[in-house]
Amino acid sequence: MQVLVRDNNVDQALRVLKKKMQREGLFREMKERRAYEKPSERRVRQKAQAISRHRKAARKKMQREGLIAGPQRTAAR
Repeated sequence: MQVLVRDNNVDQALRVLKKKMQREGLFREMKERRAYEKPSERRVRQKAQAISRHRKAARKKMQREGLIAGPQRTAAR
């Protein structure tokens, strides 16, 4: 991963780097690797994540098809 520093603006380069790392899921992976995870715990976690992804995809599909209401939008200012 590479970030360019323009005009000696290190703060902006750090913000860009953190955003890229967040998008890639590096922070989540570092948190998971902080301690040992038993294989049985890993299977339980991965199954729960798969169920969550499936439910989210089904909810999005139903919203696109108009079967359920979408998220509430706040009033424009």
